Amino acid sequence: MSLPETIAKQTDARPPVAIGHVRLYVSNVPEASDFFVKIGLRLITQSEQLAVLELRGGTHLVLRTSLEAIAPRINAPFDLMVDDVVATRDTFKKWGLTVSEIETGRIHSSFTLTGPDSYLLTVTSSHTGGREV
Repeated sequence: MSLPETIAKQTDARPPVAIGHVRLYVSNVPEASDFFVKIGLRLITQSEQLAVLELRGGTHLVLRTSLEAIAPRINAPFDLMVDDVVATRDTFKKWGLTVSEIETGRIHSSFTLTGPDSYLLTVTSSHTGGREV
């Protein structure tokens, strides 16, 4: 029996592997950290040069100070997934955040949220089908 088969037989229904860390370089770590906390990430630690924020499933978003200028309106190197994309967009819009219209694709519905340093963050609908993640 292989390790994945052994792990799969445990009572935890979640997949045995997750993405641990995703990094984003920003011009102002505390400001960017505040933004991500506002939209629902959990703050783990923060300084002027580094912040660690937690997402569902335990993945950490690591914010670091960029040594170079950040081009405006570039896509963030990750997307965010939420259970209710319509309600999330409505809430963000109510808060005065810049959001696009919702687009419906074959698998996900999504919208774009303008984040720190004008990063474009894609926010997608969940497709977990009720499975624990």
